[in-house]
Amino acid sequence: MKIAIIGGGAAGFFSAIAAKENFPDAQVVIFEKTQKLLSKVKISGGGRCNVTNGCTSINELCAAYPRGGKELKKAFHIFNTKHAMDWFQSRGVPLVIQDDNCVFPVSQSSQSIIDCFLRESKRLGVQIQLGVNLKSIKSMNEQLALFFNDAIQPELFDKVIVTTGGSPKRSGLESLEALGHKIENPVPSLFTFKMPNEPITQLMGVVVENSLVTIQGTKFMASGPLLITHWGMSGPAILKLSSYGARMLNEVGYNFKVQVNWANERNCDVVLEYLRTVVKEHPNKLLANFRPYALTTRLWLFLLTKIAVSTDKNWGELGKKELNKLANVLTNDEYSVNGRTTFKEEFVTCGGVSLESIDMNTMQSKVCRNLYFAGEIMDIDAITGGYNLQCAWTTGFIAGKLK
Repeated sequence: MKIAIIGGGAAGFFSAIAAKENFPDAQVVIFEKTQKLLSKVKISGGGRCNVTNGCTSINELCAAYPRGGKELKKAFHIFNTKHAMDWFQSRGVPLVIQDDNCVFPVSQSSQSIIDCFLRESKRLGVQIQLGVNLKSIKSMNEQLALFFNDAIQPELFDKVIVTTGGSPKRSGLESLEALGHKIENPVPSLFTFKMPNEPITQLMGVVVENSLVTIQGTKFMASGPLLITHWGMSGPAILKLSSYGARMLNEVGYNFKVQVNWANERNCDVVLEYLRTVVKEHPNKLLANFRPYALTTRLWLFLLTKIAVSTDKNWGELGKKELNKLANVLTNDEYSVNGRTTFKEEFVTCGGVSLESIDMNTMQSKVCRNLYFAGEIMDIDAITGGYNLQCAWTTGFIAGKLK
């Protein structure tokens, strides 16, 4: 049996290794169009490779995928985060789970993961070809004809697993669309927010550990640490929000408003009551010296200035109107976003081959027999925290069964 893996990334290697382990006598070949293998794995997690997440609840795991979570539920029962950790550790890559549940190699280097894949591929006899670009696929009886580079004659394979990752443009998916697959338009996911006209960027470097951010006029909401940058806002809360609203934010041209809840308390009345308590208990303390909700000095002074409340006042001098303004800015602070910035060097795509065209029990195409998919080529994407790579491991493991 001849098996072609299209793409030498995370899902490609995992699929190839799984296929070769399941079919030791098969010829398994990875075709990578560039001269580099596992380039995205190399930069993942800032070069440390966030392999997976320590989350063991299937329901919680599915909730980390704005697109594809529901469809992955069965797949996660077959191969989940625990299986992934066991897989790497049994192959000589010890892992560590951080406090935030992100899982990294003990070495803190993505090279450990790359070396593991290359070692396993060599041991199993997986072949690798670089600089080979797939132009089109045709179904020929029970085989698939692959046209590479400028070749006129195709190469025939019994099984093909497409693992080319997220395509920034729809044109990169045309050959699959021509076969009859439904394509969801690819748009960016996981990005930071540009705020060129907002003075808050002067506070670059300030981190708020527990924020709650909402896209105004929508139900999209995310909580967690927020980082103020010289261009706008970043951090886990912003990245999650960009993932949840990826398609909608693309449609509005990345011009929208966010509401930041610095107190991470949805009920404004609860915040107002807390502020009244501060007034009673610390009436003689300067506003500048007593900061609610552990806000940094720079942010607290910025917010006071924003709502025109004097930092020289004592808490006991605040009137009802000023307390209401404080409660409002702490729970409903508004900022205009004009544009996005790619998160570090990582690029995640929302969109790809629609899951309607894929049998999620086997990862086989519903419209082209013996053609399978794994990884980000599918319309599946997740928030940060190792979930996107976990999707590559899960779908690659199942696709490699070639059922």
